[in-house]
Amino acid sequence: MTNIFLNPKHLIFIFGFISCSLTSTAQFTKPNILFIAVDDFRAELGHFEKSTIITPNLDKLASQGVSFSNHFVQVPTCGASRAAFLTGKRPGRIAELGNNIMQDEFSVKQETELPETFIHHLRRNGYYTVGMGKISHSVDGYVYGYEEEVSDKKELPYSWDEFLFDPGKWGTGWNAFFAYANGENRQSMNRQVKPYEAAAVDDLGYPDGLTTQLAIKKLRELKNSSQPFFLGVGLFKPHLPFTAPQKYWDLYDKDQISLAKNPKKPQNVAKASLQESGEFNGYELGEEKAGLDNVLSDEYARKIKHAYYAAASYSDAQIGLILDELKALELDQNTIVIVWGDHGWHLGEQQVWGKHTLFENALNSALIFKIPASNISKIDDSIVESVDIYPTLMELTGIEKPAGLDGKSFAKLLKSEESQTGNVAYSYYKNGISLRTDRYRLTQYFRGAEPTIELYDHQKDPLESINIAAENPEIVANLMPLWQEGNTGLYNKK
Repeated sequence: MTNIFLNPKHLIFIFGFISCSLTSTAQFTKPNILFIAVDDFRAELGHFEKSTIITPNLDKLASQGVSFSNHFVQVPTCGASRAAFLTGKRPGRIAELGNNIMQDEFSVKQETELPETFIHHLRRNGYYTVGMGKISHSVDGYVYGYEEEVSDKKELPYSWDEFLFDPGKWGTGWNAFFAYANGENRQSMNRQVKPYEAAAVDDLGYPDGLTTQLAIKKLRELKNSSQPFFLGVGLFKPHLPFTAPQKYWDLYDKDQISLAKNPKKPQNVAKASLQESGEFNGYELGEEKAGLDNVLSDEYARKIKHAYYAAASYSDAQIGLILDELKALELDQNTIVIVWGDHGWHLGEQQVWGKHTLFENALNSALIFKIPASNISKIDDSIVESVDIYPTLMELTGIEKPAGLDGKSFAKLLKSEESQTGNVAYSYYKNGISLRTDRYRLTQYFRGAEPTIELYDHQKDPLESINIAAENPEIVANLMPLWQEGNTGLYNKK
């Protein structure tokens, strides 16, 4: 056996070569993506100023990344919001404002050169894609009605390598979505249910706990994958019914939960701009009914807000379990983490309990990004849109984005302490188009009910309580060209 003496200079060269090679390899390894969608999760988080909601796990994630306080969705309803987010495109047809756009159209289309979603695009570019829970509108990936048997038709036929869901004792995805702890659901009880529940169960007593365990198990499998992965996890809560284990209710002193600061209908606004809280009232054993001619009592309003908070804290706990596993597996150093709310929810603001309006409370939802190898930590008040997430992910992964996206990448905001002014967001619903700038919200409706133009000054009236369009025609005129840029022809009017 020959002994070889290596000069220290040679050792430095060899180790330096190995180090550079490893660094180079790491630089060209695409990051994994952990995406967590939370249903009906408005932009109210524990780390935001004056917030009383308890979200310690999201607060921790935000301390390691960027939490956007001014993220706006394109459509304030589940299926349409997710369709816009997944495609990076604003709605251009009335069908694209409905919950069923993906099940009616995406599920029956042939695969084309244009990817059906950004997940499909990631898959075409080397990612192994796994979904579970509500990522598109379907809660288990299949197309069928709330009270129908599960079908074998996939809502997104080309996006997933795997789609998983555990409906537990509820039997089907949609039963699980509207679940109560005893195994019943809104459908099985013919809506003779309350819009809330505090049950003496552990986290596995509701479906989101089961989804979380699936996510943890799948992360352990994906650790050894030879491909970068996209794992999408869709949590149901705090979507109605506001159900959660009792321990999450117990986090709160109900008497300390503040009521909406703007519980009355806005001034100078038609009722047509609002909504009668029909989804909320559909839980027919609720003690009181909400509506534009009926304000809930303070006691009941506080109870419902308590229920929403408890459900949100339950989801926060599940997110914490998933993120803890990501770290334990040492995957966190090369994984982009995103938490996204598909739209907001009025908790009594503007006399509304629900989504389905073009007001701030329905359009502003949670968005947190954490990217690998970044020490940026901030709450960013730059305006960003859900359609921006697609091109942002493409930039972060080094994948060329398809042509025709409406969104713009905000990747630079994730790598800088600075915020960005001058961004705008567009949203669509109720025969209207809404523009949000740094200072104003301008909404124009295509309808008979007057007024059809609403203007809110967020410097002076962040609660959107007074429509000032009539007395500020110059501001409206100055904003209209910018508003027009978001007019996709949806209502066939210029």
